[in-house]
Amino acid sequence: MSNNYKLLKTEGRAKRAEFTTVHGTVQTPLFMNVGTVGAIKGAVSTEDLENIGCQVELSNTYHLHVRPGDKLIKDFGGLHKFMVWDKPILTDSGGFQVFSLAGLRKIKEEGVTFHSHVDGRIIFMGPEESMQIQSNLGSTIAMAFDECPPSKAEKSYVQPSVDRTTRWLERCKKEMDRLNSLEDTINKDQMLFGINQGAVFPDIRIEHAKRISEFDLPGYAVGGLAVGETHEEMYHILEEVVPYLPQNKPTYLMGVGTPANILEGVDRGIDFFDCVYPARNGRHGHVYTKFGKINIKNAKYANDDRPIEEGCQCPACKRYSRAYIRHLHVAGEMLGLRLCVLHNLYYYNHLMEDIRNALDEGRFAEFKKNALAQMEAGAD
Repeated sequence: MSNNYKLLKTEGRAKRAEFTTVHGTVQTPLFMNVGTVGAIKGAVSTEDLENIGCQVELSNTYHLHVRPGDKLIKDFGGLHKFMVWDKPILTDSGGFQVFSLAGLRKIKEEGVTFHSHVDGRIIFMGPEESMQIQSNLGSTIAMAFDECPPSKAEKSYVQPSVDRTTRWLERCKKEMDRLNSLEDTINKDQMLFGINQGAVFPDIRIEHAKRISEFDLPGYAVGGLAVGETHEEMYHILEEVVPYLPQNKPTYLMGVGTPANILEGVDRGIDFFDCVYPARNGRHGHVYTKFGKINIKNAKYANDDRPIEEGCQCPACKRYSRAYIRHLHVAGEMLGLRLCVLHNLYYYNHLMEDIRNALDEGRFAEFKKNALAQMEAGAD
């Protein structure tokens, strides 16, 4: 499986690579654009995603299972055909969503019983069910079903949870191998990524990384971060655990984060990132620039004829002024949030392109230092 991942350059622990899938080859480090229910919130189409440089789209197993239903999507030929996207799709396992429903679920060795947040019906999901749903979706990369313990959980809770996640990974792999051998499976080349857990305990994290590495999967994720711990704690965990994950496989930091988080993550050996921030913030008029984040709804932009960011080639900045986009937000027009979401996703995708170029040219350390200094300087 390691042949899928071609390491092109390194600088310190930072890695520059290509990852080949049945739906195309992607360049890493990369940011996955989050389309939870098969769409980016903010009226962004898959055609838009192509235009703003998205390499991988991420959708959510739990949400698509609840509606419209993974079997319906399979009838359409899988998620790629359903949402009209021919590049890679990663589906998360539903584990994080299930475990975030703390008052609505019950964990057992077999899996988790919980109530749907949509209609309250009882749903059971375990490793086999998660793999079956993701197989129906036909995603490029399927994430293993895991428990995401709270970052501040006691060690006495975290260790048994992580042990169970390892047992679940074994079941996930066995079930995916079975599903990929079936005649009616949409994507017989679906890849399984394992997930490292352990809250903020380096010893548990490291031991778990060693154990899951033995499964020889196509890729590995670090989960359970950016859920309450400080940035410093997150960076420390990455420094401790990433060296124990296979260096000849992609490493994915789940649910992270800000542009600064991404720069620090790349510096510590991360290949894949995803986060709802760019879309969520864009819908509220918060837009990213290389000089930090601005709130386009502020009164000082009412007469500002500049684009959100000078030189930006996104659909918003190429045509519209800050004044106009602010007006749209204040007037409650959907176009305002759409333009801001497009800008933010473009910014994230092209930040990754700049990072890759810097790694190609052996100047990532300098790039990171300058980028962080500009972000801290603030925008006008």
